[in-house]
Amino acid sequence: MKTHHIKDLYFTLKSGGAASGRISSVRDLTKIDLHDNYSLIIAVDSDGGIGPRPADTVKCPAYDLGRFAIRVPLLEVLASGAIPMAAWDMLTLPMDETGKEILRGVKEELALAGLGENFHVSGSTEDNVPTNMTGVGTCVAGLVHSQDFRPGSSQSADLIVCLGIPKSAPEYNVTVDDPEILPSSDLLNLGTVEGIHDILPVGSHGPLFEMEQIALSAGLKFKIVKNPLHLNKSGGPSTCAVISLTEAALEHVRPLVKAPVHVIGKLHT
Repeated sequence: MKTHHIKDLYFTLKSGGAASGRISSVRDLTKIDLHDNYSLIIAVDSDGGIGPRPADTVKCPAYDLGRFAIRVPLLEVLASGAIPMAAWDMLTLPMDETGKEILRGVKEELALAGLGENFHVSGSTEDNVPTNMTGVGTCVAGLVHSQDFRPGSSQSADLIVCLGIPKSAPEYNVTVDDPEILPSSDLLNLGTVEGIHDILPVGSHGPLFEMEQIALSAGLKFKIVKNPLHLNKSGGPSTCAVISLTEAALEHVRPLVKAPVHVIGKLHT
């Protein structure tokens, strides 16, 4: 989209028109086309009833909640091939000790992912209405060039590999230091490995659903390879991710990932 097209888009939106063809949904992402083949990628997530407050159903330290809350949209943006630019957290509680700990967790997760301690974070809190349950909304925005955008890039004969183990509360006590959970930094490191095509964090539907999404977006089919994972189990706060890659690339991936690595499928036409 050229500069004058951006102006056209602005005035179309200002007059109440629609930006048809320029804004699209790709899996759980919002993709906003800019110009010169660049796009803005936005991912969001929410958590409710999880935390240390009296009415929370699942008890969790506020710091851990902050880390898990931001990692879902963070991993989705990183997995798409985009470079994160800014993050937001929206809290349904005041900026008390709980709020401060959630924010500390958000900032530390971003820093541990390799984005630095000064990565831009903004947000909002509820300081007017008393609440006794924790609620957190998170958002991450990133920038990507069309040649780096991963969704739909898988190829026939690619392996499908699960990095980490699918876990979610209340079945598991999910903690940030669990060695079976995929760290955000590992996903960032995978971006440099030649032969990795698509990457998709695992959500509540489980690894099998995400494997289907990888195959569908590339117009391919898949077959399951025997493995010890429960492929329909929820990945909770993206405790694991599935990737498509060549067999040769797999040997370069194993040393870069601290969490367990399992081949779960193979793509074909």
